[in-house]
Amino acid sequence: MEAGEVVWLRTDEALASAGRRAAAELARRVGLGEDRSGDLALAVTEAATNLQRHSVDGALALRVAARGGQSDVELLALDSGPGIAELSVALRDGSSTAGTLGVGLGAIRRLADAFAIHSVPARGTGLYAGFTGPSVAAPSSVPARVEIAGLTRPISGETQCGDTWAARGEPYGTDTDDEPSAVMVMMCDGLGHGPLAARAGDEARIAFRESRAGDPAGVLAAIHSRLRGTRGAAVAVARVDLATRRVSLCGAGNIAALVMGDSSRQSLLSTPGIVGHNVGRPQVYEAALPPGAALVLHSDGLRSRWQPGDFPGLLAVAPALIAGQLLWQAGTHRDDAAIVVVKVPS
Repeated sequence: MEAGEVVWLRTDEALASAGRRAAAELARRVGLGEDRSGDLALAVTEAATNLQRHSVDGALALRVAARGGQSDVELLALDSGPGIAELSVALRDGSSTAGTLGVGLGAIRRLADAFAIHSVPARGTGLYAGFTGPSVAAPSSVPARVEIAGLTRPISGETQCGDTWAARGEPYGTDTDDEPSAVMVMMCDGLGHGPLAARAGDEARIAFRESRAGDPAGVLAAIHSRLRGTRGAAVAVARVDLATRRVSLCGAGNIAALVMGDSSRQSLLSTPGIVGHNVGRPQVYEAALPPGAALVLHSDGLRSRWQPGDFPGLLAVAPALIAGQLLWQAGTHRDDAAIVVVKVPS
């Protein structure tokens, strides 16, 4: 699993039509049939209309999410307020605002194969809807019970993003049929922004994919070697042991890594340095991942002072929506941004 293209569309008069065009292209790419493509278009239209009529500021994000042989089209609708005080009412099928299609959030939930919504009054609402494409026989290195999702957004005015992420199961690159006993996750922030930063991010993903090291320090060393000749990056690599629920992390540069609880956060530190240029002696930090908590890694395109208590109930929703809410609420448009979220159900 790794970062891919994300289509970001800010709220304006053409949001619905632009969203439908982007959704149609992604649906064609993953092989959604005509009926499901129509359902996706309807969901995009209603989500866009809700943003236009209700939100202070908002955006749609559309992307293809691939896991093994399964590719889905995912829709995120994110805004900065005013929030929804009574979600149960808003989710009733057919509940909508005068002037919209009359479809409402409840029908989006019914149309989608996966759905989640999170709202905080006065702060904003995030909606996630996934539409499953046809599957092909292809293994996934990430255990099925582990939930992982990430999101990227380039700096305003750019189309390429230098911040990126990737994940895989451990052991990796072996012929065994055994279920992986751990997952490895990487977050990379290519220095600066634009094509050169994006190249550093691409090289980091390649190194992560090709490395057979089973520990974060070994994977970081492989990325450091691969990034020589690029402008460099801040990189952190985390390993989650699924049996012990322990997280170990090795990183260099300004990557935020933390175990997020309902009202708490425990940070895992990275050492100073630029991967690909100069990194000090690698240090590995560890933390527990309690049931119900999530591992979050993000670049400095998200402000680091956000608090879990500001987002009550967020850990109960899908990692894709957790990532979307945190990026939208804590992100800055003055830099590339990336976030990845890992949940390991009990």
